[in-house]
Amino acid sequence: MMPSTVKSLKVTYNPVNEENTFTSGDCVSGEVTLELAKECSIDALSVKFKGKAHVLWSERYGETTVVYHAKDKYFSIKHFFIQDKDLKDNHVVSAGCHVYPFSFQIPFQNMPSSFKGSVGKIVYLLEAKMSRSMRIPTKESTKINFVSKEVQTIDPELMKPQHESKDKKMKFLNSGMVAMDVKLEKSGFFQGEGLKVMACIQNNSSRTIKPKFCVYRKHSFFAKGNRKVCTKDLLKEVGEPMPPSSKENFTRVIPIPSDVEPSILNCSIIKAEYRLRVYLNIKYASDPEIKFSIVILPAPEVPAVLAPPPAASGFGSEPFGRTDPAAWGIVPPAQPPAASVPLDSPPPYGAYGMYPLL
Repeated sequence: MMPSTVKSLKVTYNPVNEENTFTSGDCVSGEVTLELAKECSIDALSVKFKGKAHVLWSERYGETTVVYHAKDKYFSIKHFFIQDKDLKDNHVVSAGCHVYPFSFQIPFQNMPSSFKGSVGKIVYLLEAKMSRSMRIPTKESTKINFVSKEVQTIDPELMKPQHESKDKKMKFLNSGMVAMDVKLEKSGFFQGEGLKVMACIQNNSSRTIKPKFCVYRKHSFFAKGNRKVCTKDLLKEVGEPMPPSSKENFTRVIPIPSDVEPSILNCSIIKAEYRLRVYLNIKYASDPEIKFSIVILPAPEVPAVLAPPPAASGFGSEPFGRTDPAAWGIVPPAQPPAASVPLDSPPPYGAYGMYPLL
């Protein structure tokens, strides 16, 4: 077998912080390294920086399998190191190792953080590509970890308290009634923060009951007007048993793991949400429960800033955040700036309709 002309094609980038994360406005600089075993004629050599969301799953209906697929593109910027605009030109590259530096600026626009779920993902990546005549193009890519800048300005609505109450009349093998009144200080919590739950529970039934708490994750994927939901319990806690004819007021702090992924609410085809479920475990009866929507925010490197009420944007079914015009570009050393390739912004999340809490 003849040795390959192309020994390797690599694309690497330089970290900008200890966490190796990037956000809107940051510059991503790096280099494409091409190693050739012998002299080679190249039609084009480029590097592309792009961000996109993608979902894909299938469902069976009897003998029929339906595939659901959707994609959102946030930006795509491409720079050519070698481009065969004139077919008369012959781009011959000598044997050895060649390094091509590049620098991109991440667009100033509202984009979701990097994410990977069971049937969907949000990725930001650099892709190097080399094209040669009569050959399959050679490609190599690497991903960057993008964190949405929108979370640095907190919606004041997330700092408002939540309050719900519920009661249940016992039937069949039980008698009496149970009731609970639950409050949360707010709905937005940082990674590693304690989730404070204040509850008043009254047991006027004939059974001993146990208050229980569960924080769970909910991933929703949307395509072709359909939704796929995946849930996973993250934290569970059990309170002390309460005998019949008793009443108790208590406060419980549930620690949120520092490595839990932040909520994603600004993507039209993927949502990452969290719920707190407070319920009473009663023998021989369905458990009454209360659900709270909570938003997990990335732990701030600097104190977070509350947005002024007039400019606040709510978390919910509609995209939130900046309305700044997109601005991006590339300025590689000793190379002319390459033009950006603007793409249409994704459709609003609200186009898929609202769903009840799960």
